[in-house]
Amino acid sequence: MSGVTYDYMEQYIRGLISPNEGILKELEEYAAANSVPIIQKEVGKFLELMINIKKPGNILELGTAIGYSAILMHLSSNCKCNITTIERDKNMIEIAKDNINKYGFSEKINILEGDCLEVLEKLEGQFDFIFMDAGKGHYNHFLPYCLKLLSKDGIIVADNVLFKGMVASRDLLIRRKITIVKRMKTYLEMISTNDELITSVIPMGDGIAVTTRRLKS
Repeated sequence: MSGVTYDYMEQYIRGLISPNEGILKELEEYAAANSVPIIQKEVGKFLELMINIKKPGNILELGTAIGYSAILMHLSSNCKCNITTIERDKNMIEIAKDNINKYGFSEKINILEGDCLEVLEKLEGQFDFIFMDAGKGHYNHFLPYCLKLLSKDGIIVADNVLFKGMVASRDLLIRRKITIVKRMKTYLEMISTNDELITSVIPMGDGIAVTTRRLKS
């Protein structure tokens, strides 16, 4: 379990979510068989909800892996949004490309190869929805670039922000993860204390932070 919520709560919440079929089910089975981490079930449902509410035209994703979350978000938009997703692992890129091509989504989902920070520095355009799920120790470094790329009323969703509970409790902290935890705390402080932003941290999955710009009078 994630270490963020009680096991019985997590099991109950996941039990409320109907199993995926077709494309997503195939990708989930592949991920499980090959020990590839993908977003947790309740996080996937949350992304689906947010995309149905926001109806973004352009989505930016940091961390492609096998393409699961990009495909989930694309399907959630009724295949209407354009997704730009960044990945540095060449093996993951090949698998993701195969999955995206296999299901006919190559015109709508574009993978940019490279380190997220380096790609973000050069990336242009405006995105209505940004999903952070890569380089957990670098969210604080990604944020300025993401805010620059975020549309006026856009939304940033960052996954794994409680990092197995370590961000919230020193009792859970693993020594080799101290740097990641410190940087994640910095990210949460950045998005929580900035008067121009409004953020909600949700103890779901491994912790989600949802950020948007505060409405001005």
